Amino acid sequence: MDIIRYPHLTEKSVGMVEDENKLVFIVEDGANKNKVKWAVEKEFDVTVVNVNTLNTMKGNKKAVVQLSEEDNAIDIATRLGML
Repeated sequence: MDIIRYPHLTEKSVGMVEDENKLVFIVEDGANKNKVKWAVEKEFDVTVVNVNTLNTMKGNKKAVVQLSEEDNAIDIATRLGML
């Protein structure tokens, strides 16, 4: 099961990458915070400090992932084509 579907691209999410060292993804509906943390750490070889999830009005599940200070969200966002 692929937990991470795709990166969420909005003006606010790009601002979170630059200002707060956070990445935003649309994830599988059944994914919990621990699964999202595991998937991000495995996929991008980073350390995840915190994960917040919420359900959008469109019926998707969104995860806001905060990376440790040693890891740079801008590098990952650039690799994903977000920036």
